[in-house]
Amino acid sequence: MRSVDEAKIRGGIDASRLTRQRNTHMADDKSDQQNTIWPLPKFYFSVRFGDDGTEANFQDVSGLDSEGKPIEYRHGNSPVFYPIKMPGLGKVGNVTMRKGIFVGDVKFWAWYNEIKMNTGKRQTVAINLFDETGTPKMAWTLTNAWPTKITGTDLKAEGNEVAIESMELAYETLEVITL
Repeated sequence: MRSVDEAKIRGGIDASRLTRQRNTHMADDKSDQQNTIWPLPKFYFSVRFGDDGTEANFQDVSGLDSEGKPIEYRHGNSPVFYPIKMPGLGKVGNVTMRKGIFVGDVKFWAWYNEIKMNTGKRQTVAINLFDETGTPKMAWTLTNAWPTKITGTDLKAEGNEVAIESMELAYETLEVITL
């Protein structure tokens, strides 16, 4: 009789059944939630240059954008007083990469100097985004990339920071894939 009275007090819900249901929906139920719930962190990535895949360590990569320019058209006897819009040529922006300066590391300056003399080789640049286990999950590929600008670090006698240089790359196409 006592259990019936306790069930009535709790609104007719059997407490042992409620506890069992609650335990089946816990966060540590060993299901694969990483691939379905959480977005990827943006701080774990790599950048590779050229056909040989030379890897460079960067602090920051920005400007991975692409857009399609619309073509507006209206024929003379159209009953609608607005032009129609069709997809036109695509356009990509420049990518800016920032990295720490290391002693003897002048390979990007050398690449930039080759381009100035019009003897440089355009390269494919691959940027991979990793999950927390180090597995690549997404990749951006820049084709026919070449440096348009390199900015050295600013120097401060009282500074307490790492020396950072930046490089801006122009490229022709951007391909984004999931791995």
